[in-house]
Amino acid sequence: MSEQVDKKPNALWENIKVIIQALLLAMVIRTVLFQPFTIPSGSMMPTLLVGDYIFVNKFAYGFSKYSLPLSPNLFSGRILEFSEPKRGDVIVFRLPSDPDVDYIKRLIGLPGDRVQMIDGVLHINGKAVPKLADGSFTSDYRLDPGSDVPVFRETLDNGKTYDTLDQVPNSRGDNTREFIVPEGHYFFMGDNRDNSLDSRFDVGYVPAENIVGRASVIFFSLGNDTSFREIWKWPANMRWDRLFKVVD
Repeated sequence: MSEQVDKKPNALWENIKVIIQALLLAMVIRTVLFQPFTIPSGSMMPTLLVGDYIFVNKFAYGFSKYSLPLSPNLFSGRILEFSEPKRGDVIVFRLPSDPDVDYIKRLIGLPGDRVQMIDGVLHINGKAVPKLADGSFTSDYRLDPGSDVPVFRETLDNGKTYDTLDQVPNSRGDNTREFIVPEGHYFFMGDNRDNSLDSRFDVGYVPAENIVGRASVIFFSLGNDTSFREIWKWPANMRWDRLFKVVD
């Protein structure tokens, strides 16, 4: 009997240690390596849809204070920079005017680049980015239906290619001044060109320190304005074809 009594506390302690280790591992993954984000608006359509749930790779470009919970002011700039952001990457960053707010956009301009929109065509360093018609897009998002919106495929100088929307010809963002990206900063734009607050407007240039990470994969997706809490609606509104889709 005494042997059995001694084993019970030991088994309980082992179970507690396993639970603590699992929680610590989950915290490390969540706060340092990968972080889940929800897409709340249509600014990145058709690449990302409202109701997409994505994982963001937080170590892709190293770490800043914004990579950590509560953004403690432990250091400035970025550390452990494994690679640099590439033109065309889809990136989560903190809004320069309000660092408590997360934005997700596509990286268009690198430090030193000259970026301009002319008649709806993106120009980088004086060269037009090829823009080819690529069908149409209809959204299931109630606040931004976007029925039969023209889709155009852009191809950057590094071979990166992606779809954009051009719903309104000659909109405010279709013709801009030339932006010269300062050192240590980046220029971002949404793929939904007529419905995106980005570096063309109030967002401005984004400091490297404000980058949180690179969007990597869609792990869950609900259409038709379905709330995550409405589990009974999942089967009818799940976008099955988007599950585990890599973000391009």
